[in-house]
Amino acid sequence: MASQSKNNSGSKSGMSASSKSSSSRSTPSKRGFAAMSPEKQREIASMGGKAAHAKGTAHQFTSEEAREAGRKGGTAVSRDRAHMAAIGRKGGSSSRSASSRSMGDSARN
Repeated sequence: MASQSKNNSGSKSGMSASSKSSSSRSTPSKRGFAAMSPEKQREIASMGGKAAHAKGTAHQFTSEEAREAGRKGGTAVSRDRAHMAAIGRKGGSSSRSASSRSMGDSARN
């Protein structure tokens, strides 16, 4: 009997190994939310938003809160001087190339 269960488990693992290799070649089937139609996803997401508002846990930024968040983000980014220098170089080279294109060849001579 022990040999029978050993053979069965061997055939099962052999079968799963072959099914794994064939499934890894093809695109895996979508599961859960991804398997639903876009309309069904929107419907469920809408219910979640409505439930959050009803519960009182939803939050909408006021213009003042958004302004403050943007200011904090800008301050954090501007601390990295190398990053800001790179941005300036890109902007400068872009504006130079645009102005030279608009002048044309006759204006440069």
